[in-house]
Formats: sequence, C-alpha cells, structure tokens
Amino acid sequence: MIYIKLFLEFFHIGLFSFGGGYATLPFLYHIADVQKWYTAKQLSDMIAVSSITPGPVGVNVATFAGFTTSGILGALVATTSVILPSLIIVIIISKLLEQFKHNKYVQSVIYTLKPAGCGLLAAVGVDMFVNNINLFGMILLAGLFIASLTEKRDPLFYLAVSAIVGLVAGFFNLTA
Repeated sequence: MIYIKLFLEFFHIGLFSFGGGYATLPFLYHIADVQKWYTAKQLSDMIAVSSITPGPVGVNVATFAGFTTSGILGALVATTSVILPSLIIVIIISKLLEQFKHNKYVQSVIYTLKPAGCGLLAAVGVDMFVNNINLFGMILLAGLFIASLTEKRDPLFYLAVSAIVGLVAGFFNLTA
C-alpha cells in the first residue's frame, strides 16, 4: 500500500510542478505535513544534499524521500513516478509541436507558466528562509553575498563553500 501512495504522491508532483526541480518543493513540504513520511528538517537536509549532488534536484529529492520512506524500492517508485509525467508529456508534445508551434493559445500558456514557476520558487525560498533562520546561517549568507559582490566567481564556487562550511558547522554542532 505504501508503494501505491508513494507512486501517486510523486506522480502528482511530477505532473504539476512546472519550473524545474525547486518547483517540486511546495508539494514536498505538503507531503511532510500530511503524510509524515519525513519532517520539514529532513526535507531541508534532502534539499541541501540534492543541490550539491549530480542530477536534477527534484529527482534527487524524490529519490531520497522515497528511500527515507520505504528503502530502495521506495526510492525507485518515487523516482520513477516523479519523472514519468514529464516523459509522457514530452513524448506527446514532441509529436504535436510542429502542428501547434505558432498557435497563440499555446504560446500564451507557455508565457504564463514562467511567472507561475517563479512564484512557486519564491514562495518556497521565503518559507525555507523564515522556518530555518539562525544566526550562523545569516552570517554565512551575508559573508558569501558580500564575497560574491567583491569577487566575481562561478556561482558553483560559492555553493561549494557554503556546503563545506555547513557540513563542518553541522559536524561540530555550530549551527544551533
């Protein structure tokens, strides 16, 4: 029964999360609240790990959430079900694209989805910021922000620095 629930929840996420992997986060927080398969803190940790590992964030988080919920089979079910809607939609769209490429209604829908995805992402960012605020994190954010203004480097550099500092701080329990 758990595998059917996992499949349905993550299929739903894959079907309705437009805008990339971070657009899945409102749905994942909803699962944390309703299903209680993982906590919001565990989800924050999943997001952090998924952000620094190769692959799409949404798929990585689904895999981790499925594993946390029900082991390796849960990870396979969650991962498959979160990518399945995209696969189906891409196959259908690729068959119909030439026919509807210049249709004004199709162009309007695509134009409308972009700000909706940005809005979802902004809402998750604000929610994560408000619910996980701590002095250490604020100092790290401010320091990296100032460093990024004064020294132009690849954003991955600052992501790596924040990941390493966060891991070291977590290891020594400095983030409380």
